Amino acid sequence: MSSDYSGNNTGLFKEFSAPSSLGAYQTGSYGNEQSIQDYSGNNTTPSKKFSAPSSLGTYHTGSYGNKQSIQEASIDSNLNNNFKVDDNIVSVDETTFFFQRDLRTGKLVNLPNLIATGDKTPFLPDRVAKSIPFSSAKLPEILNHFSLKPQTRDANTIGETIRGCERAAINGEQKFCATSLESFIDLSISKLGKQIQLLSIEFSKETKNPLFTISRGMQNMGEHELVCHKMEYPGAVFLCHALNKTGVYKVPLVGRDGTKANALAVCHKDTSGWNPKHMAFQILKVKPGTVPICHFLFRDTLVWVSNSTAK
Repeated sequence: MSSDYSGNNTGLFKEFSAPSSLGAYQTGSYGNEQSIQDYSGNNTTPSKKFSAPSSLGTYHTGSYGNKQSIQEASIDSNLNNNFKVDDNIVSVDETTFFFQRDLRTGKLVNLPNLIATGDKTPFLPDRVAKSIPFSSAKLPEILNHFSLKPQTRDANTIGETIRGCERAAINGEQKFCATSLESFIDLSISKLGKQIQLLSIEFSKETKNPLFTISRGMQNMGEHELVCHKMEYPGAVFLCHALNKTGVYKVPLVGRDGTKANALAVCHKDTSGWNPKHMAFQILKVKPGTVPICHFLFRDTLVWVSNSTAK
């Protein structure tokens, strides 16, 4: 699902229409004033405690060698977006990084990170977020604010998130971290302009089966984008970044159990500036700058794209 934002900050909550991914943090009719306010946080003070999951939102932590035995699926041309099962048994590795030629209708994918429950932490109210330091130099003050002791798991997670936001951009990258809904919108507009839409990952129903087939109707959303990764923090923090020559795709999926999903994938056409030891090169056995490399996005990742470049 996507939503347009073409207004200014006056009457913000009535002009900005939230995608369904924000539904993990809110209820009600998306795009109305109440639903956005629910996402941005109704409480005037942030939570004093939070439970950090075992992985940070911007890092792949799964087992890349996991395989699941499945039956090869083939397209039934007589059915729209339906698939029939053949008798051939194959094994499919967990789909992490892959070649762009494999982003095609009928391709089988194994996406445990896509079906994992997303982080439901809401944004802090803007005035609260601005009142709390967000700097590694102020880490003791931040921990004290949230009543956390140094050297604990939660304290370490906060430090990792802040350092991730502070890291220098690589060649050809633009990046920022947003700690409130207002900054999330304003900073994105400053990078892409007002004619933008927000993309999210959607499911027709919850499923525990990570096996999907790419269906018909994939859309190229262009190369003018900001990919926003949910970070672990007591209030919602998104690390948004854009890399040169990166395309965004809306990918319809059909699961083995009939679940339908709209996933998001990105393809990096220029990897010449990447670390040669990057996991993608190890998995695909290629060198930097030689071929486009693609990957699906995590469930709680959001993507801003320019309306002018969507195809």
